[in-house]
Amino acid sequence: MIAVQKTTKYKRILANQATAFIMKIFLGSLFITLLMPTLALAAESATIPSISTISRLAIAAVEQKVEAPTKARINITPQSLDTRVNLPNCYLPIKAEIASDRAIRRNNTVKISCNSPDLSYPWQIFLSVRVDILYPIVVAKATMGPGDLLSGDDIEIEYIEQTSIRGQQFEELSQVVGARLKRRVAPGQPIFANQLCIVCKGDNVSIFARSENFEIKTVGEALQDGNVGDKIRIKNSHSHKKLDARVTGVGQVEVRM
Repeated sequence: MIAVQKTTKYKRILANQATAFIMKIFLGSLFITLLMPTLALAAESATIPSISTISRLAIAAVEQKVEAPTKARINITPQSLDTRVNLPNCYLPIKAEIASDRAIRRNNTVKISCNSPDLSYPWQIFLSVRVDILYPIVVAKATMGPGDLLSGDDIEIEYIEQTSIRGQQFEELSQVVGARLKRRVAPGQPIFANQLCIVCKGDNVSIFARSENFEIKTVGEALQDGNVGDKIRIKNSHSHKKLDARVTGVGQVEVRM
């Protein structure tokens, strides 16, 4: 009777071990089954990026960081990659980031990187990206000389890279129409403030005398050259009194009372 009990107990142990072994096989198969779509998806997301894709990523990275006034135009030009460059398979997403924390300048470096099934380490490449910020500048359309009055037909707007801008220039045609040149300008040359006078010596000017409560308008003669914001001497044509006035526009000055 004791031998039968031992035999029965031994069979139960074997049965439990067999059940546990079968469960391990089942769970292992289930894990592999669940993992298969993930492995397949990872394999599908690995792709060789095109050169145009890398260029677009570099441009986008710079666009997110560059700062410029709304009136300016921004040209972003990444370096041209050799089409013979062997690019690896990349798991998405492919990262693009500025290689330093400094503000965007004319020449910048962008790092493109990704994890790759072909490599045991992250793949990366560095691209030089040029940024040109251009501002609207009034330029001459034809050769003009001293004494010439500027009209809308004589000038136009061109966008010039900021590093080429020197001196005081103008960004709107209305700022210089009616002004008189004091120096020769060539076609395509920017108009500088020191090349013209909004009000020139000897010009007839409208004089506005203003206070908080009233405004009086009269006429006079400019005794000095001046641009907008400059203080010049003028002479009232009626009283012949000489005054200091501020140039406010073409043929206009203001006297504060």
